[in-house]
Amino acid sequence: MRVKILGSAAGGGFPQWNCSCGICQRIRAGKFHGRARSQSQLAFTTNNKIWFLLSASPDLRAQILAEPELCPKIDRSGPAANATSSPESPIGGVFLPSADVDSVAGLLHLREFQSFFIFATPAVQRILQKENRIFRVLDRAVPPVKWVSLSGKGRLGCHLDEEPGAAPEFLCATVPLGGAYPDYVSEELSRALPPEEATSGFVIHQGDKRIFYAPSIPANAGSSVSNVSANWHSSTENSNVSFIDGTFWSDDELIQTGRSKKTARQIGHTPLSGPGGMLEQYPKNTKGRRILIHINNTNPILDEDSRQHRAVLDAGFEIAYDGMEFEL
Repeated sequence: MRVKILGSAAGGGFPQWNCSCGICQRIRAGKFHGRARSQSQLAFTTNNKIWFLLSASPDLRAQILAEPELCPKIDRSGPAANATSSPESPIGGVFLPSADVDSVAGLLHLREFQSFFIFATPAVQRILQKENRIFRVLDRAVPPVKWVSLSGKGRLGCHLDEEPGAAPEFLCATVPLGGAYPDYVSEELSRALPPEEATSGFVIHQGDKRIFYAPSIPANAGSSVSNVSANWHSSTENSNVSFIDGTFWSDDELIQTGRSKKTARQIGHTPLSGPGGMLEQYPKNTKGRRILIHINNTNPILDEDSRQHRAVLDAGFEIAYDGMEFEL
């Protein structure tokens, strides 16, 4: 299995276009020890032919153009006059962890008459298919884009070989994380939808190799009183690599920087530091790599000279960056 990190920042990227926080100001001025980042996006393949996306970032078009393996191929083995090309991108499907704008807006970049699979919980599908007509542009492909329902019970086998009885190329287990539905969803609909389907993590595994992707972990997901049907701790313990919510360093980060009146927990993210934070509650016996992703532009871990950056490295975490890739 090969994995590419196409983007590693939270909504708006880094620097964010309208943010004047100290970190954004310094990177614009060239006085910052750290990297710019686009919005979070992962791609993986199990056969080097067909790629799948985890999330659909608003920056997806630019991310695809920057990654030749995701673009249509040209066969130059013969004379130039006989060169042939694949009419489509090798992207075969997209797994949506939620209906958040940062997770689904990139679907609109994929509307150009190519069929692929979209994997999402029934609640997320209802929000996008029934409540938002704009996503109907995906139906104009021939055949139309295929929506596949994900359940928190059991695993989904993805078959890339059309032969009857062929074994699945990889398996996907959905990890319900709960949380809240996006603000653009009406209160009436939000109350009617199952809370456990609002946010999901994914365990993708092929043979004995597993990756866990959870760019948003609501504060109640790791709680002993949580009604969430699956615990993200076990997913990290059993995975070779875990891509975990690294959005905010502190719970009051947005308040302190003047970006919002809400805390990290109120908008659906467990902060890294403080009581009950990610650094404290992450399973200590985990042997796999732990990589922080979906990093907000206000997060001081982006500054490679900061004490916060050093703290997460000392705790055994890696910090995702655009262009990071590896093979399992």
